Amino acid sequence: MILSCQNICKTFVEKPVLQNISFHLNENDRLAIIGYNGAGKSTLLKILIGEISSDDGEISLKKDASIGYLAQHQDHTFHHTIFDELLSVKKEVIELDEQMRTYEQEMKHLSGDALEQKMNQYTNATHKFEQLNGFAYKSEITGILKGLGFSEEDFSKEINTLSGGQRTRVALGKLLLKNPDILLLDEPTNHLDVDSIRWLENYLSHYKGAVIIVSHDRYFLDKIVNKVMEIDQGHSMLFDGNYTTFIEKRDQIKAIRLKEYKNQQQEIKHQKEVIKKLKQFNREKSIKRAESREKALNKIEVLEKPTEYNADMRLSIEPEVVSGNDVLTLKDVSKSFGSKPLFEGLSADIFREERVALIGPNGTGKTTLLKIICKKISNNGGTITLGAGVSIGYYDQAQDNLDDSKTIFDEISDAYPDLNNTKIRNTLAAFLFYGEDVFRPISSLSGGEKGRVSLAKLMLSHANFLILDEPTNHLDIQSKEILESAMNAYTGTILYVSHDRYFINKTATRILEISDHGLTSYPGNYQDYIAQKEKEKAALNAASTSAVSVDTEAKLDWKQQKEEQAKQRKRENRLKKVEDMITDLETKQEELSEAMSLPENASDPAKLMELSNKQAEITSSLEELYEEWETLC
Repeated sequence: MILSCQNICKTFVEKPVLQNISFHLNENDRLAIIGYNGAGKSTLLKILIGEISSDDGEISLKKDASIGYLAQHQDHTFHHTIFDELLSVKKEVIELDEQMRTYEQEMKHLSGDALEQKMNQYTNATHKFEQLNGFAYKSEITGILKGLGFSEEDFSKEINTLSGGQRTRVALGKLLLKNPDILLLDEPTNHLDVDSIRWLENYLSHYKGAVIIVSHDRYFLDKIVNKVMEIDQGHSMLFDGNYTTFIEKRDQIKAIRLKEYKNQQQEIKHQKEVIKKLKQFNREKSIKRAESREKALNKIEVLEKPTEYNADMRLSIEPEVVSGNDVLTLKDVSKSFGSKPLFEGLSADIFREERVALIGPNGTGKTTLLKIICKKISNNGGTITLGAGVSIGYYDQAQDNLDDSKTIFDEISDAYPDLNNTKIRNTLAAFLFYGEDVFRPISSLSGGEKGRVSLAKLMLSHANFLILDEPTNHLDIQSKEILESAMNAYTGTILYVSHDRYFINKTATRILEISDHGLTSYPGNYQDYIAQKEKEKAALNAASTSAVSVDTEAKLDWKQQKEEQAKQRKRENRLKKVEDMITDLETKQEELSEAMSLPENASDPAKLMELSNKQAEITSSLEELYEEWETLC
C-alpha cells in the first residue's frame, strides 16, 4: 500500500464538502474519482498534495514516496521554450553529464591513488547516469512532447506565447517526465485530441506507479482505471473495476438506497399523521402517546435522499419545421489564413435526422468548418448548400449567447417569451437546475453550468439543424448523460465536434473524419469507426505484402544474381579495407611500444598510463580485425 486516507473531512463556509472520505491505494492502482461539478473532487486532490488542509482525518504515505500533481489550469508564465521547460526536469542528469566530462579531463593529469580514486568517482557517476536513463533523456522528452500533440516546430515556442490548453499539456509532459510514485491528474484529457488521449492511455497503462484521475472522459476511464470512487453529497462510494462496471454496481446500490429513503419518508409521514390525530383527540392518554411517538421520531437518523441519475430526463424537443431530406451539402470547401492553407477539397452530404460527429486531430480545422457552415466566417473556395426549410442552431464553446446580468430563468424566458413557467422549469430541471437554482444570476455560474444553460436554450430553439462545438466541455458526467438523452431524442439533424469518445459512441449515427485527404465518412458510432479503421489498416498491410510477394517472384532470379554479385564485390572491398586497417594498426602499435620505452615517458606515470591505454585499445581492435579477416578469406 502506497497511500491511505481515513475519514477525510472538509467544510467551506459551513457547507460540508467532504465527509469521512476513506480509501487506500496500492502501488499499481489506477483510481478514478468522479462526481458532479462542485462535489469536491479537486478539493480532495489538493488535500492529498497538502495545498489545502483537511478539517479532520488522516493521510498516510509510504516512506519516500513522491507525488506529482496536474492542476486543471496553468497560470505560470515563462520566457523559455517548451523543450527547455521539460529539459529543466532533467537537471540532475545534465549536471551528472557535466560532472563526468570534468572527471575525464581531471584523469588526464592524475596518477596512482589519485587517479584510481577519480576513476571510482567516474564509474559511480556513469552508473547513476545510466540508471537515470541519461543516454536517452532527450529522446524521452521528444517522445512525450510528440505524444501530447506538439510538433518539432513547436519545441522552440516560448511558454508565455502558448494558450492555456497548451500550457496544461506542457505541465502534463513535465509531470510524466518526473515519473513520481503517485500521479494525481485533474482532467488530464481536457486539452488533448483523440490521438493524444490514446497515447496517454497507453502511457498510463504501462506507468510504473499509482495513478489517481479526476476525469469526465468515460471512455478514457474505461481504458485506464481498476477502481472508481464516486463523491456524492459529501460521501464516497468505492468500487472495483472500470467505469462501466462502476455504473452497473452504483445503479444497483442507488436503487436500494432510494427505496430505503422512500420507505423511511413514508414511515415518517405516517407517524406525523398519527401524532397529529392523537393530539386532536385531546385526551391525556392520547397526548402522552403522541409525545412518545414524537420522541421516537426525533431519534430516527434521517437518510439523505440519494442523487437520482437521469430522473428528469424526459426532455422531448421537436423542431418547429421539418427540413427536407438533404440538410447540408459541402463541395470542395477550402479555407486559408493568409498564405497558409488550413484545409481544401472538403466534400460531404448530411441528411435529415442524422447525428454526425466531426473528428480529427487538433489544428485540422474542425471548429473553423462549423463556423463557415454557420456563416460566422467565410470560406475561400467551394460551395456550402443548406437544404429546403433548414434552420441552424449553433452552440459555441465560448457561450457568448448568455447575458451575465440575467438570471437563468430570465435568460430562457426572454429568449422564448411564448413558453409558460412550467415549460421553462421542466426544461431547466432536465439540465439539473431545480427550485430556486433557476433564479441564480448567469454571472455566478461555473463554466459547466453556463454550458448547461446554453444547451437548454439551444434545445428549445426552433432550429432543425443543431451545430455543436465541443458540447461536453466542462460538463460533469451526469450532465453529459442528460445531453446524450436529449440529442438521441431530438428529431432534427445534428453535426457536432467532440473529443469525448464515449459521448460519440452514445450519440453518433455517422462519423466524418477530417484529414489531409479531405472528409471521410464512416457509418455508425465510435466503436464502428475504430473497427472500420482496423479493417482498412489490415487491408492496406495485406495489399502491400501481396504486392511485394508478386514483385519478388517476378524478379527473383535476376535479383538473386545481382545480389550475389554485389555481395562478392562487397566482400572483396571489405577484405582489402581490413588488410589496410591491420597494417595501419600494427604500425601504430610498434610506434607506441617505442614511445613507452623512451626515458621521459617511462618516468611519467600519467603519460605511461595514457600510452598503455591506447595500446590496449589497438590490441583489442586488432583481435577483432584478425577474426574478421579469417571470415572474409
